[in-house]
Amino acid sequence: MKIAAAQINPTVGALAANAALIRDAWLQYSDTADLVVYPELALSGYPPEDLVLKPAFMDACEREIEKLSLLNLNGGAGMLISTPWRINGALYSAILLIERGRIAAVIPKHHLPNYSVFDELRVFKSGPLPAPVLFRGVWLGFMTCEDMWFSDVAGELKSRGATALIIPNGSPYEDGKSSTRIELARERVAETKIPLLYVNQVGGQDELVFDGCSFGMNADGSIAFRMKAFASDATLTQLKDNAWIAQKTEIWPEGPAGIFEALKLGLYDYVTKNGFPGVVLGLSGGIDSALVAVIAAEALGASKLHCVMMPSPYTAQMSLDDAQALAHNLGCAYDVMPIEPGMKAFESMLGASAHKGITHENIQSRLRGMLVMGLSNTSGQMVLSTGNKSEMAVGYATLYGDMCGGFAVLKDLYKTQVFALCRWINARERNPLIPERIITRPPSAELKPDQTDQDTLPPYDVLDDILEGLIEYELRRVEIIERGHDPDTVQKVWLMLDRAEYKRRQAAPGVKITARAFGRDRRYPITNGFHPPLEKFHRDAYVAKATKKR
Repeated sequence: MKIAAAQINPTVGALAANAALIRDAWLQYSDTADLVVYPELALSGYPPEDLVLKPAFMDACEREIEKLSLLNLNGGAGMLISTPWRINGALYSAILLIERGRIAAVIPKHHLPNYSVFDELRVFKSGPLPAPVLFRGVWLGFMTCEDMWFSDVAGELKSRGATALIIPNGSPYEDGKSSTRIELARERVAETKIPLLYVNQVGGQDELVFDGCSFGMNADGSIAFRMKAFASDATLTQLKDNAWIAQKTEIWPEGPAGIFEALKLGLYDYVTKNGFPGVVLGLSGGIDSALVAVIAAEALGASKLHCVMMPSPYTAQMSLDDAQALAHNLGCAYDVMPIEPGMKAFESMLGASAHKGITHENIQSRLRGMLVMGLSNTSGQMVLSTGNKSEMAVGYATLYGDMCGGFAVLKDLYKTQVFALCRWINARERNPLIPERIITRPPSAELKPDQTDQDTLPPYDVLDDILEGLIEYELRRVEIIERGHDPDTVQKVWLMLDRAEYKRRQAAPGVKITARAFGRDRRYPITNGFHPPLEKFHRDAYVAKATKKR
């Protein structure tokens, strides 16, 4: 049996456009394949969220399936299309096997994820354990995404005669997740002793990025073929003697290379799928805006990037020089718009308070936000926010200032990862793209004389290690202290993280690259009275241990 895997990039809600992608892939393989397999919810796009609750949306899904069914009415490859589907008035995420112009089988998803970014139980009903389907003389086991993460579905299919597992997927990218998928697939293959085909979606959808990375696994657990990462792709494979025969051995980028590709694809699809003509951002001469500018230039092209330097009286000459040098290296539009006239206007309106402390600093940030938003209104280009996960975690950002924007590319990237990614970018170039001083100089918001981030925050390597423990692993404060951190610093960071929730709620969406991105992955109340002190017993124990070591 010959099966074509079509790793496509659908857009949520764009049913006609998604149907066109399905049709184009079928036309490519209609005469050479027995079956064309598409990713999870390929017709609706994934995740469709509450769109499926609209009867008009479900009616439209059914009309598109009727039209797609006509493709093989007179022969050609069958189609395995995942779509929202109504069965006796209930909503399911279902696989439809379309053969000879009709729906030959409907296989609802059994395991509905209800964690992290997933809340499928909210809109879909769980289907029963599926039975294999006889298709052109071969018993095939069809199951959807999450069904692969448990042994019961594959076991049921094997026990009832399936000779291969076919799995449409909508699995979002996380750093290192491709290895996890391979391990889970290998577990299912080891349990069933039958080959497996994994077809994943590719593309950006709001904060999620789907990396593709589809593959075929033989019955002995070996990888038969790998499809592209972060790009649409299709391949034809033959199922023969418990193995897949295919000529496809793509290399999947990992570490900084994989993160960079995820950020690029997430930004590109957010901009293009929402119809923006380009992007505008404030280029400060600092490392965060530099990285965002590089990502935008490579994702969209330099012609669609407009960088603006907005100096204040506290902006160092090196910041002006480095921002200009980076814009020159990127070949993008670049303007300088000083904010001092606006500062004087606010001083006139607010009086003495405009000269002091946080008010004085935030006025500068908000003036810059107003300028880039004004440029956005004029050009239609979307504003990119440049804040990173470390800043979002502790609230080291200004609402309606540097947090302005339609998309926050670095939202799920810690500051130490920002440094690492910039070093990686420069290392791959014969001539470094980012001026070296941007990477090596101490980070500063430059909102007052001689300011650095470390005036307010712990060193970023310390801060990020504490934040990783609190956010990614939900460690107790004492457990983080036992990793070698000062108790007062841990307590300070814990409180900053807790009190900045109201800012994060108002932040722009951004690419998810970790398992605990701010937003759907990590949901805490803004009004929150849970503020237990750090236990004195643990503090004393830590001090005693530290004194003994010295």
